[in-house]
Amino acid sequence: MSSWPDYRADGDQGLAPRSKRPLSSPTRVPAKVEDEIIRLRKSLLDQGLDAGAHTIGWHLSRRRGAAPSSATIWRVLARRGFVVPQPQKRPRSSYIRFEADLPNERWQADTTHWRLADGTDVEILNIVDDHSRLLVASVAFVRTKTTDVIATFRRAGDEHGYPASLLTDNGAIFTAEFRGGRCAMELELAALGIAHNKSRPYHPQTCGKVERFHQTLKRWLDKQPAPASRARLQRQLDRFRTHYNTARPHRALGRRTPGEAFAARTKAAPTIAGIRLAQHRVRRDKIGPAGKVTLRYRSRLLHIGVGRAHAGTDVLLLVADDDVRIVSLDGELLRHLTIDPTRNYQPLKRA
Repeated sequence: MSSWPDYRADGDQGLAPRSKRPLSSPTRVPAKVEDEIIRLRKSLLDQGLDAGAHTIGWHLSRRRGAAPSSATIWRVLARRGFVVPQPQKRPRSSYIRFEADLPNERWQADTTHWRLADGTDVEILNIVDDHSRLLVASVAFVRTKTTDVIATFRRAGDEHGYPASLLTDNGAIFTAEFRGGRCAMELELAALGIAHNKSRPYHPQTCGKVERFHQTLKRWLDKQPAPASRARLQRQLDRFRTHYNTARPHRALGRRTPGEAFAARTKAAPTIAGIRLAQHRVRRDKIGPAGKVTLRYRSRLLHIGVGRAHAGTDVLLLVADDDVRIVSLDGELLRHLTIDPTRNYQPLKRA
């Protein structure tokens, strides 16, 4: 039968143009694969996870050993109504991206807010590796203090190695430069030999990677049950950190996970002369009525004088070998000393 319009057989309708589309397409994605693409899309969205064409292809490859191209997956999503055109959006190719060459060359740190089930506002401190996007720390606090930043930074450094530099905004927990001094976190970084870079005021794009991570984390948290306590929120953060680092392909990393990108290259390290990075400890204590705190050093219990004026103050002891800094929870440096191993009591030197 001829495929040309036929007036004798179909009347006026037979003269209308007919589609040139073939009756079958051997290269078309099978219907069951299309259905799996849609199921993956819905499942990832329901979990608050990235559900783009590249991510769906990554998951399909893990399941099947192979997957259609990202362009094909995008066409399937568009045909099924899952892609909304956004012509007003700035094209990705127009962005100028800055990325550290090595893992641990630069970390970015920032805080963001979240609410518990009862409406209580809490803060989440996130620290991201600039090169690999590895989430090195994600910790919830009622209100983040400088000492919380130091303790979190220390734990992350012990787990992943210390970075050569840290990039933050100008928040009071990170810097006291605007007050004409240095806060405990700045002193800590200087002691560790780590460069501290700060963004321009009111220019969050400088810390763009950690700012963008806040959005990713909140999209996922929004799909989880509202946590009744900070401890439950922390368990959610720990679970997401594992998934983000080991099971979530990142578009900026060539669809590798942050964990894979972090492990792929030699790690950078602090290059500024500072305190040795061995034997680091963080200890919480309260200054006693006599103005002293205690510290176990080389199997001996030492007493360190801080001053009766600070009696009852909760403090953090930052210990690096024989170098000790005693900091209040508000970030004030109360004493900095080098331990004298010949004495059980480390007296407060008077001016």
